[in-house]
Amino acid sequence: MPSFFQQATAILLKDLKTELRTKERLSAMVFFGFLVLLIFNFAFKPGSPIMQTAASGIFWISVTFAGLLGLTRSFTMECENDCMMGLLLSPADRGAIFLGKMLANFTTMICMEALMLPLLEIFLNIPVLNHLHRLVLPLFLGTLGFASIGTLFAAMSINTRLKEALLPMLSLPVLIPALLAAVETFRAILAGEPLSEVGAWLKLGGAFALLFTTACLMLFDYVVEE
Repeated sequence: MPSFFQQATAILLKDLKTELRTKERLSAMVFFGFLVLLIFNFAFKPGSPIMQTAASGIFWISVTFAGLLGLTRSFTMECENDCMMGLLLSPADRGAIFLGKMLANFTTMICMEALMLPLLEIFLNIPVLNHLHRLVLPLFLGTLGFASIGTLFAAMSINTRLKEALLPMLSLPVLIPALLAAVETFRAILAGEPLSEVGAWLKLGGAFALLFTTACLMLFDYVVEE
């Protein structure tokens, strides 16, 4: 029987191959994020001091709601032809199913963010790419925490009638520490502050990502029980 990590890798590759074939989730997420950036482009003068201050919040607002859109779709496609039931009835460890789905969602979100960062610079006239090497760690931690919580609650809400509305209501209150840490770190880096000045926020983001990834891994088995 394949090991735990082999099972998780198989789920990850399955989801990535499906996304590469259809590009349904990524295209919808990037387009949604683009619309959010475009709206703020009209709301504030690009490159103005207020835009410099608000850029981190604007970016994570677009990432959050575009990410929720993709998370809902990641489990909706498993409900077609009872694929989710087939996964649960397979001999695969349910923790491996969660880990594979979470890593697939994480990878999709990272790809979306990589496409949105140049758009942030173009539309809001914010020199994001100059700070890209210092943004990698906070983006990684913020996205990992988001993907772990979002994947668990997406699995929990998928069989409800109001899954599109229920997922944000469940996820956003829990995600507040991770989003706060990500926004503050992003803002400080864009302002030119060294990483040592935002060490507390990075530790908070790292602790949140580690704690909730572990907790969600353990809770997934109970969430998907009928």
